[in-house]
Amino acid sequence: MKARFIATCKIGLEALTASELRNLNIEVISVLDARVIFSGDYLDMARACLWLRTAERVLMIVDEFHAETFEELFAGVRRIGWKDYLLRDSFIHVNGKSAKSKLFSVSDCQSIAKKAVIESLKVGYGTSYFPENGERIIIEVGILRNEVTVALDCCGAGLSRRGYRTYNVPAPISETLGAAIVLLSGYKPERILIDPMCGSGTMPIEAAMIAKNMAVGLNRNFAAEQWHFMGLPAFKQARDEAMDLIQNVPFDIEGFDIDPHCIELCKKHAKKAGVMIKWSVRSVQLLHEDRCGGIIVCNPPYGERLLEKKDAEKLYRNMHEVFSSLNGWSVNIIAAHPEFERIYGERANKRRKLSNGGMTCTLYRYFPKYRD
Repeated sequence: MKARFIATCKIGLEALTASELRNLNIEVISVLDARVIFSGDYLDMARACLWLRTAERVLMIVDEFHAETFEELFAGVRRIGWKDYLLRDSFIHVNGKSAKSKLFSVSDCQSIAKKAVIESLKVGYGTSYFPENGERIIIEVGILRNEVTVALDCCGAGLSRRGYRTYNVPAPISETLGAAIVLLSGYKPERILIDPMCGSGTMPIEAAMIAKNMAVGLNRNFAAEQWHFMGLPAFKQARDEAMDLIQNVPFDIEGFDIDPHCIELCKKHAKKAGVMIKWSVRSVQLLHEDRCGGIIVCNPPYGERLLEKKDAEKLYRNMHEVFSSLNGWSVNIIAAHPEFERIYGERANKRRKLSNGGMTCTLYRYFPKYRD
């Protein structure tokens, strides 16, 4: 069966998510704000769930229609043949969102959509009793400029939930954003990568999984695996393929942090992810590398959650002093401070607006400088 799907992502990562889909030989239909529309069968969907490093969710589009009133919304959702997707005992959970539309009350839209689903099932099954004690199915109702998209959530937990990060530090970077920063840095397994403020270890672990060509969803389950109408072969085949594609190549990835507790968590997370990384307790000021051609990725404290603003600014100046002394290293820093470049002491070669935990941030990329 061929269907259309949505890969949602953070603003600023759309092109990266689209590129990942194309690398999986999946047809990309359109690239929009915070989402990529693609076409494929259930196997393509399973591959997307397992492999997408930068997407937040994968949704299967069930229907689309125009609605400006609650009556139109109800009628549009009720028209869908929900018996094809839901069992008599399916636990129905409706998520909703609305932007730039006449129907702006999300809670009302969710309630009306669920009533419409039940009405459709009454006709389909010829009964009025639905215990909802079976498998949970998440229905996503999104309204943008009065255009309604009804979809099934293929993931359950978001794609950032890889399954390896069971312990957290304050203000961690999400796995999807960490992977995006590593990809944007141009990392390849033959290059050295260091995260000198690695926190819970997200970026080094994501880099190691990229180096090993390891699908990020191998250690977790997905909601679509329980869909009765899809069956098991798609995910089984996708997992078998992914296992065969893992490469045991050498790589040099290191994570430092000044907090010993963070490093202990990093070791646990890396073990659970199935990757071997060099971890050590060290201050960024002690980073002195004689090797050439490496990559720095860094998510320093923003001065809003962990450190006072003045302490964060002092840290940025120290970072520049250390990083600028490295020969042939590229530097990739994500920060929320609006005057980061002035305080850091150097304008970036490239900038990209991103979002981290709901905060507007910028990824500052500094290209390598070589000394004679």
